[in-house]
Amino acid sequence: MVIVMPETLSLIQGFRVLSCAPNGEPIKDERAATDLVGEAWGQRAEVIVIPAERLDDAFFQLRTRVAGDIMQKFTTYRLLLVITGDISRHTAASSALRDFVHETNQGDHVWFLPSLEHLDERLARRAGA
Repeated sequence: MVIVMPETLSLIQGFRVLSCAPNGEPIKDERAATDLVGEAWGQRAEVIVIPAERLDDAFFQLRTRVAGDIMQKFTTYRLLLVITGDISRHTAASSALRDFVHETNQGDHVWFLPSLEHLDERLARRAGA
């Protein structure tokens, strides 16, 4: 029997953050993203944190457009999407993905961060802006 932890809501730097459990169902398409958007809206969250291990490998293969479809869903609903964890095996395999992650991290809609501690730092800067 596998026990799946539910999503949790917390307050980080004044932002309502919905954090997905690392051991939940894989997020592999726009439908799964829509479900998370609904959960976030129900909890009045402003930020959604998804551990990298919850994302299907197709997300990290830009040619599949899975990343774009999922990210667009969160952007449309004005939710900050944060992917946390080690994605180095994916970025090592694709310079396009590495460039995409770098560019995305410069914006305000989607961040790829190594940990929740980094999220705390980024949100502190955002709150102070």
